[in-house]
Amino acid sequence: MNVQGKRIGFGLTGSHCTYDAVMPEIEKLIAKGADVIPIVSYTVQSTNTRFGKGEEWVKKLEEMTGHQVIDTIVKAEPLGPKLPLDCMVIAPLTGNSMSKLANAMTDSPVLMAAKATMRNHRPVVVGISTNDALGLNGVNLMRLMATKNIYFIPFGQDDPFKKPNSMVAHMPLLLDTVEAALEGRQIQPVIVEHRRS
Repeated sequence: MNVQGKRIGFGLTGSHCTYDAVMPEIEKLIAKGADVIPIVSYTVQSTNTRFGKGEEWVKKLEEMTGHQVIDTIVKAEPLGPKLPLDCMVIAPLTGNSMSKLANAMTDSPVLMAAKATMRNHRPVVVGISTNDALGLNGVNLMRLMATKNIYFIPFGQDDPFKKPNSMVAHMPLLLDTVEAALEGRQIQPVIVEHRRS
């Protein structure tokens, strides 16, 4: 299904090293005619790293999408009853946020937006970026994979020898994943050899 005219929530959580891979995918959604609504976790807003300052990422998102970021739980809650999304994307989805999503915890704007979207039986697309997908967080990964209306951007091990438990989504497949999710399909294969963009 084409994303033209669709309201797509786009949530970022704190995998700062992944933002450069995600921004071009947001641009692709916009170029295809989607109305992208940016949503950020508290970590994104307040953390400065060697990959950039939180305020700079927020400003970039607002300039790209033409919308102010949703940066509080209160602002995210209306995405359920009043301002529903056609699809919610969380990319990157950290291991911390993945474990919370899998266990129904909504302590950030991004997780509230996901909950609001799931409440409306709309698709939530996730692009994982976690150092423990094959460790303690594996149970949460599998729980989400078995959850209705959650779809995964195909992912793989990004450094099998130095970080054997780490898995990262192949972000260039984001648009394809969203289009399939809008039709109720998970693109396959979902576990792929990780290819650096």
